[in-house]
Amino acid sequence: MTRTQGKRSAVEPQGENILTVDNLDVEYPLKGFRRKPFRALTDINIHIKPGETLGLVGESGSGKTTLGRAILGLAPISKGTVVFEGNDITQADRKQRRSLGRDLQVVFQDPYTSLNPSLEIGDILAEPLGVQGQSPEAARKRVRELLDQVGLPSDAINRLPREFSGGQRQRIAIARALALSPKLIVCDEPVSALDLSTQAVVLDLFLQIQKDTGVSYLFVSHDLDVVRHISHRVAVMYHGEIVEQGTAEQITRDPQHPYTQRLLLASPVPDPDRQAKRRDERHALLEVQRLEEASTLPVS
Repeated sequence: MTRTQGKRSAVEPQGENILTVDNLDVEYPLKGFRRKPFRALTDINIHIKPGETLGLVGESGSGKTTLGRAILGLAPISKGTVVFEGNDITQADRKQRRSLGRDLQVVFQDPYTSLNPSLEIGDILAEPLGVQGQSPEAARKRVRELLDQVGLPSDAINRLPREFSGGQRQRIAIARALALSPKLIVCDEPVSALDLSTQAVVLDLFLQIQKDTGVSYLFVSHDLDVVRHISHRVAVMYHGEIVEQGTAEQITRDPQHPYTQRLLLASPVPDPDRQAKRRDERHALLEVQRLEEASTLPVS
């Protein structure tokens, strides 16, 4: 099954990191007297270079979305640092975050809920440009450039979000993220709500945009098959920790951690017999991991 017609370059990006996350913990306070806070992330260490895609993969509840939110300043960091372009933004205030918006953007999972249903597409795309002080004429010109960049017709500028398909709405969300020519985009499950053929088109769009602009991506997904097509490197998250990192080829061809092996076996294949064998192998790995985790529990 071909997810995307695009081809990720095998050449690894070089140069100084555009993003470095060191020893990061995220904790959420819990209601109740003397209750310990819930730790969502523990000792996270990742980096991203200019023009690079780091795929962050894990099942629902693994903490991958929380890491993206922490980088964006939307989750409480209790320990560690987030450094963007050499500047520590771990505890950046509201004013600093607003200025960061030019270089650090996000594409969410559900494009419809992230688009104002009462605004025309032209106004949605022009909004961040106006906030940054561009004139209406300059903003309108930039909007038309963005629509062309993501492959949407020029008449989309006067239409509402509900008039577009899911894949087209995701293109609009990508265009909005690109409006200010950012250096890093956090992509939070950007294709998980789309059918396979539309996924392929949107993934190709991400690849082409990166080729044209040199933007970096933190690409969050639960699907290792998607991640391996778009990423230079992959980090695997399990229970709030990074359990394995490496190049996309290393992680998908020779995964070392049992959890990564399970994720790889979970990717569907068209052959029913092979799929059944993969399912049995995945269940066996899961049982082994359960036994190992049970053996580490304290004896009461």
